[in-house]
Amino acid sequence: MPPHQPFDATRRAFVAAASAWTALTALKPRPARAQAPARGMSIGIIGSGRIGGTIGGLWVKSGHPVLFSSRHPEELKDLVAGLGPLAKAGTVEQAIAFGEALFIAVPYGALPQIGKDYGSTLNRKVMLDACNAVASRDGSVADEVEQEGIGVVSQKYLSGARLVRAFNTMSYTIFAREANRPDPKLAVPIAGDDPDAVKVASQLVRDAGFDPVVVGKLADAKRFQRGGPGYGQSVSAAELKQKLSLAP
Repeated sequence: MPPHQPFDATRRAFVAAASAWTALTALKPRPARAQAPARGMSIGIIGSGRIGGTIGGLWVKSGHPVLFSSRHPEELKDLVAGLGPLAKAGTVEQAIAFGEALFIAVPYGALPQIGKDYGSTLNRKVMLDACNAVASRDGSVADEVEQEGIGVVSQKYLSGARLVRAFNTMSYTIFAREANRPDPKLAVPIAGDDPDAVKVASQLVRDAGFDPVVVGKLADAKRFQRGGPGYGQSVSAAELKQKLSLAP
């Protein structure tokens, strides 16, 4: 895989951001939510495909300034134009510099190179990690995930970040459709080692229109990685806690 291009294996991933925006615009207008932030937190998106475009779009709608990044920022112009003045497009470097918090949604095999290229600029920032390891696509790093657990492996390669696993368990279509639904909200499992980072991530999950469920530390993120009991569960927080034997 050529250097500096692992997370751009196909430009379709970024063209897909337009599909994510289409899904978002299909949502019925909803009144402003009381918990919307008074001053939005700036968020940098690394990987502005279907998941990045969808979740980033939900954050824009809740009042957060968001910079969507790509090696080809011009391909994101329709996405950001549709989202309004709080949305911008730029490079990965610009997204990292822009974001008080970061969100990464790229093919998992890209993480080692991203960590090598940008790790020194992460500066202990909170980073929500939605990447999933797929053996047929991601090679040996997927074997590491099976052996060590995805949270531990992600932190190894993104060592400069205060990592929280989030938004990896369902498709972008479900997130777009179920965001801000009437209570009970759709549950989103999260896990992280840094308590303050987990608090930030929990609020960002709420701002996107979901109910965060803290599963535990990064080592516990294996419980909702692909194939885990918490993966693919389109349920409420109470139901997810029951499935994972967590305290109510």
